[in-house]
Amino acid sequence: MFYIKCYIDNRLSLKALCDDNMGLQFEGAIDNISEPQLAFIRDVLEKRGYKDTKVTFEAVGQAGDNYVANVKRIVVRNENGVFQMIAKIAPQHEFLRNAVETDQVFKNELIMYKLVLPKFQQLEEQADLLKEDRLRFAECYGASMTAPHEVILLEDMNEPGFIMLDRFKPLSDECIRSVLRNLALLHSLSYALKHKELDVFNEYKNSLFDMWGNLMDKPLTKTHFDSMQNTFMKIVDGDHRKRIIKDSIIQGITLGIKFAKQDEGSKYSIIQQGDSWINNILFRFDGDSLQESVLIDYQMSKESNPSCDILYMLLTCTDHESRLKHYHDWIDFYHSELDKALANHGLKSNYVYPRDKLDADLKRYAKVMFGLAVIVAHSLAKKNEDAAKMKEIMKEEVDADSLNELLQIDDETTQILKRRLEGLVDSLLKFGLL
Repeated sequence: MFYIKCYIDNRLSLKALCDDNMGLQFEGAIDNISEPQLAFIRDVLEKRGYKDTKVTFEAVGQAGDNYVANVKRIVVRNENGVFQMIAKIAPQHEFLRNAVETDQVFKNELIMYKLVLPKFQQLEEQADLLKEDRLRFAECYGASMTAPHEVILLEDMNEPGFIMLDRFKPLSDECIRSVLRNLALLHSLSYALKHKELDVFNEYKNSLFDMWGNLMDKPLTKTHFDSMQNTFMKIVDGDHRKRIIKDSIIQGITLGIKFAKQDEGSKYSIIQQGDSWINNILFRFDGDSLQESVLIDYQMSKESNPSCDILYMLLTCTDHESRLKHYHDWIDFYHSELDKALANHGLKSNYVYPRDKLDADLKRYAKVMFGLAVIVAHSLAKKNEDAAKMKEIMKEEVDADSLNELLQIDDETTQILKRRLEGLVDSLLKFGLL
């Protein structure tokens, strides 16, 4: 597996790393960044030519925006102007690291940013595609995979004007189509790589870690999901909804593990983005007019089926009302965009991934993605202060009672979650997917 190690010879103290006499002067939100992580960031900046200047660290987003990593914006100012980058900082808390497999998902993201996405870019260059026909992704400036001090440094997409939208509001039809186009481009590049260099594709997909597939090996996780299902059953109205919510999470993850084994090496499989909920997508507007979107998180990437990315995004980024209005058009649009993207590489969708196969896969994987969407619904409904409390609790080893405490929400949040859960059930029933 490809990854970058950062070797730190001198054990510098936090004070020394931030001392005014040390050249680069670190200031701002550095309290939860380890000394090895700061040393690596210093090394990357110095190699980019920054020596005697202030470096400001700013927290990015709210507590509910990021769960696996702490995200910082790093701002460097000198006589040549301003340079900004995003640092994804791994937590050092052992229980939290084990709960979310921090070392593995950080390696996933590094493999994607340093190997897979640049390879896809190479395929686009070989096809001589126009800029607007290419998949956009953040440049990776460097990474250290030295556990438990992992850090990934990425292009700050705010600089070219990308913003994160409100996670409490469903995405518009225009935004959904933009994301579906990105997913179609991403998936088409997997098919192009399989067609041209199957050995390389296999090497990449075999290096990626399936976090959801390994969760059920953790007894406490199953206990937590049982509690989550029981809590959610009490929230929704209607016996039919309660029956569907019952066992939905564990059944979904278990089915996902089964399908992953069955579909390994399938001609239809791709390397998925894997976590396209609203906080992992940025949008660029010109006034009120949407220009483009970009996916910014690849920690859950693995070999999968195209329908998984599609369903995950539609179930977490839209509401029941918009799905009723647009769902079939969205599926048509995705396949049309996939067809156009494949044609850029001399491939035909009727052979590579026919429309009837997409329809069959949407139905096959619906219970899998429904289970994950139920989990995400809880995160999407949480207030920022509740999300912050959850992250604090997860810093220490917890028992079942502590995990149950994470499910306690106020009346307002309960109503938000209720609408989300009922909408998920009603949508999938309406479209014959459950």
